[in-house]
Amino acid sequence: MARRSNGRGWNSKLVGAALGVTLLATGASVWTAQAGAADGSSPEATAPASPGSDVRPTAVTIAHASDAGTRGINITIDDGPDPEWTPQVLDVLREYGVKATFCMVGPQAEAHPDLVKKVVADGHRLCDHSVSHDTTMDKKSEAYQSQQILDAERMITKASGGVRPMYYRAPGGAFTPYSRKLAASRGMRPLGWNVDSKDFERPGTDAIVATVERELPNGPTLLFHDAGGDRAQTVEALRRALPRLKEQGYSFGFPVR
Repeated sequence: MARRSNGRGWNSKLVGAALGVTLLATGASVWTAQAGAADGSSPEATAPASPGSDVRPTAVTIAHASDAGTRGINITIDDGPDPEWTPQVLDVLREYGVKATFCMVGPQAEAHPDLVKKVVADGHRLCDHSVSHDTTMDKKSEAYQSQQILDAERMITKASGGVRPMYYRAPGGAFTPYSRKLAASRGMRPLGWNVDSKDFERPGTDAIVATVERELPNGPTLLFHDAGGDRAQTVEALRRALPRLKEQGYSFGFPVR
């Protein structure tokens, strides 16, 4: 997975807000990018739940596959929720009957609990995307990684009205064996991606759609964004790509758990 730059204008504001809250090919018919763990652990490996925890642990390996099968696609939406763009993304998904996984940044969820609840009410899944969106998390201490993951989990769960995130996506793909094990022990499957739509760079709607179609043989999990700036191109790209993918015989599901 390509690491995205941490030099975002919006991220500096997020970090400040977060610290105020806490101390703080086969071809398209068969997917081959069913990723394993960075440390070589088996797909079946799970992390033990913490003592007294009522959450069910999940696999520590990074998920890419779709539960919709060999022609399944996972739409994943990162960095929100955002009061302007998340409702528009939800409208497009609803229009085409597509469910997605929303990877939320903790303070964003805390600031917009109505949108978190709307995402859940529409049948989408939640994913923990950390507190500060720090793409250098893998270079930080375990204590810092723990704070970023667990505080965001708490914020998202509270904002949703009690619905816990089912996945953890490290910002920029900055997973570590420790962060994967911790997330899995909380019932959050580490979540990767196969296709980066590059929508964050705002290259134009045509370019976003072309990237998705070109890279789709790499695997089923697609990465888009609903925050971090003007996401009008993302909304329009989804509006174009979703019906086109359906016409090509693809179905939409969730990342494997």
